[in-house]
Amino acid sequence: MAHYRASDSKREQFRRYLEKAGVIDSLTSVLVALYEKQERPSNALEFVRERLDAVGLNSVQAEALQQEVIELRQKCASLVEENKDLRARLQRYESEDAAGAE
Repeated sequence: MAHYRASDSKREQFRRYLEKAGVIDSLTSVLVALYEKQERPSNALEFVRERLDAVGLNSVQAEALQQEVIELRQKCASLVEENKDLRARLQRYESEDAAGAE
């Protein structure tokens, strides 16, 4: 019987921890949003993940991250183009060296 009470005590401590951290409120709001959707999403787990991510970020943080993604995509595209140019130049020089060696 003592084991049962110890288990209940740990469970209650964990429940209070989750409540204090706001986890229970966040999960509840996400699950309520899922329940209230007219059309159920095909991937409920993805819906929950997206909503939980949105709960953790405020709009300023989300906007800053979106801007960073845009900038990084532009930089990536620029680097891909630079890489193509450098490969073409290298190929041209290697071709000239091969032709000069013959």
